[in-house]
Amino acid sequence: MFKQKFGIEVEFTGITRSEAAEVARTVLGEVAIMQDGENHTVIARDGRVWSFVYDSSVSPLIKRGRRIESASNDYRVELVSPILTYREDIDIVQALIRKLRKAGGFAPDNAGIHIHLDGEPHTPKSICNFVKIMASKNDLLYKALQIKPERMNYCKKLDERLVTAINRAHPKTFKRISDIWYREYGGFSSGRYHSSRYHFLNLHGFFTRHHTVELRGFNSELHAGKVRSYIVLALALNHQALTLYGTSSRKVQAENDKFAMRTYLNRIGFIGDEFKSCRDHLCKHLDGNGAWRFGLPEHSQNRGDNP
Repeated sequence: MFKQKFGIEVEFTGITRSEAAEVARTVLGEVAIMQDGENHTVIARDGRVWSFVYDSSVSPLIKRGRRIESASNDYRVELVSPILTYREDIDIVQALIRKLRKAGGFAPDNAGIHIHLDGEPHTPKSICNFVKIMASKNDLLYKALQIKPERMNYCKKLDERLVTAINRAHPKTFKRISDIWYREYGGFSSGRYHSSRYHFLNLHGFFTRHHTVELRGFNSELHAGKVRSYIVLALALNHQALTLYGTSSRKVQAENDKFAMRTYLNRIGFIGDEFKSCRDHLCKHLDGNGAWRFGLPEHSQNRGDNP
């Protein structure tokens, strides 16, 4: 799953787009910085372009001591990465996130992280798998990721009517899936900001523009470990959709959310010490016991054990 191509967009404030571009230059080495109107692009030594663009949805703020104050529109910042792969680029992404935070960047409550996954390997079957996976895991993922109320209009849960229609139609072509996707929105539209895009799983970009599958359900963070966990989760979900023969959209009733998430993460690739911190980040806000499905055994409780 780590061979898949992806891109990431991170919304933040606290520093200007110009300042963010200068920070990126210190991370990427000898690079060129170009300005195009309100946007700043950083061309790395390998020729790839990292952009810091104006985003009207980001609240422009600045920290002055312990106070957070309103700032100019220069502080509405969105980092847009080039095409990345995990093994080659995750260290660069994390280093950049750390430097932006150290420079004063932070994420306001209404900011998000969007991860774009390469749509080229997908088939109609794998896209249907993705819809069903997200439908079955909606509730658990929303709890785990603590999606903020300020962002819910921009990363809604999948429409139940869409899921039902996919299950009934068993679509065999992208055209048929597209027809179902846009049915509740007045039909197909090539416009970038079409209302169908504002869901955790966004297929609008897959059917138009860049042919990518977008996951929008991440609160923005300038915490390198959390950003890494979001990227790994996106890649793992994508890989599961690509490789499953078939899947169900049925929501499984979990007696223990933390156990359910931990076992699911292990099943989709979060295995071993390398991904321990990712598992911790994604299970942190869930209730229950990660080691025992039905809670601690009675004999362990009596001994005061706490696995």
